[in-house]
Amino acid sequence: MSTVQKYMPSQREQAFLDKVVNGKYDRQIITGIAKFASGDVSQDMSRFYSQEELDRILELKGTVRDLEARMPIKITRHYYEQAQYSRPMQTLVKASPKETYDLDGAEDPGKQMTYSPREGLIHKYELGLLYVASTCSAHCRFCYREELIGRKEITREDGTVAPKGLAQLSEIVEYIREHNRAVTANGGRHPETGREKLREILMSGGDPMVLGNKNIAAWLAGLAEAGVENIRIGTKELAFHPQRFDQTFFTMLDAFHEAYPEVSMRMMVHFNHPDEFLRKTPDGGYFDNPGGGLEWIAETRVAVKELARRDWITIHNQSPIIRDINDDAEALRIMQREMLRNGIHNHYFFCGRDIVGHKAFNVPIERAWQLLNESQKGLSGVEAHARLSITHYKGKTEVAAVTNESVPGVPGGEKGVVIFKLLRSAADARDRCKVTIVGRNPDAIWFSGYDDRVIFDEAGLYSMYGIKPAFLEAAE
Repeated sequence: MSTVQKYMPSQREQAFLDKVVNGKYDRQIITGIAKFASGDVSQDMSRFYSQEELDRILELKGTVRDLEARMPIKITRHYYEQAQYSRPMQTLVKASPKETYDLDGAEDPGKQMTYSPREGLIHKYELGLLYVASTCSAHCRFCYREELIGRKEITREDGTVAPKGLAQLSEIVEYIREHNRAVTANGGRHPETGREKLREILMSGGDPMVLGNKNIAAWLAGLAEAGVENIRIGTKELAFHPQRFDQTFFTMLDAFHEAYPEVSMRMMVHFNHPDEFLRKTPDGGYFDNPGGGLEWIAETRVAVKELARRDWITIHNQSPIIRDINDDAEALRIMQREMLRNGIHNHYFFCGRDIVGHKAFNVPIERAWQLLNESQKGLSGVEAHARLSITHYKGKTEVAAVTNESVPGVPGGEKGVVIFKLLRSAADARDRCKVTIVGRNPDAIWFSGYDDRVIFDEAGLYSMYGIKPAFLEAAE
């Protein structure tokens, strides 16, 4: 078994790291259904699951439909306090037997391991994604990383079977430097993949914000020393425990910026519903803010404002559209409006992924497109920047259009069409912006729902599986 070489920080790194102080956080996390079943929770939290719900979940323990084997149960006190008044938030974190009625799904969504040159690194696009943590402060039941959070064994490219591991700083820094040296030596493109310099990294997991400040700082400094220009931190901690964004964290960020002023940061936050950040009235509505907009939960607003006032940090929200959570145009409209008003850019909304158990969560693709477009009526142009994306194995794909009427003269378009546009494609992005057109299927929740309706496939979303346009099959 090989050992990972210890990472040795530079003098500049060490000077920065010596300034960093870890904070102390009392997330009051409840883990596992057993604590709710035994009453080993506070009096008010004991009512979060009904006895009927507990009985149905416990009946499945130890079976192939065990809910905690699919995704561990976990919730913070802060999230519970908001969720007790919010059905969508409860659906987000409460386990339900519907999750394992149908366990169809990929063990490695997006075939990420095809693009994993180092453990814990996915280098599929122009940026790299790092698994730096394997858990979050609470667990979303629809999580697209259920194979990492649940420590599932997956089949790797070499045929071995093992859980996904976390990235190691020394290995990642070495890879970035080697990649960028090869790019420079080859005139700006990697000689094998055609990629340009690796200049942007997304720290993900799990949630990097469960790590201590010193651990996060070590990653930031190491990546900056390796030549990374933009560092993203993907997090849902603003919803789960916004108190994590305390003065020790901001002091660390400011010290990092002082040491590496040319490196920008992007906080990729993850709000799924307005109830996660807005104060609610007794009748279930929201409080108006006298200064405009709606009133935020105090701790969340303070954290967002502290991030937003640093001009070298941008904040972006992205969220899947999930059944019984945010498949509501009005909720999506409020969320987009309030995000931008408070300095958070609307990045992507996603259709569901083909994870294990995805059929319990995914909204039909065409319905998600309709919901997003309905939600953006009445929004300004800058408020309505978010696009609807669905991640194909070839790359991140926009659901660009769904027609309401038939397309005359187009075989297969008698009931209308869906147009997919490949926003990001792997390696050198040679297929970026190419399109695929399929005949409508209002029940489709994944690409496979259109297998027999392909009309035009410039992007190769279906031809890679040997699927030809339906009218060509008929002609043959």
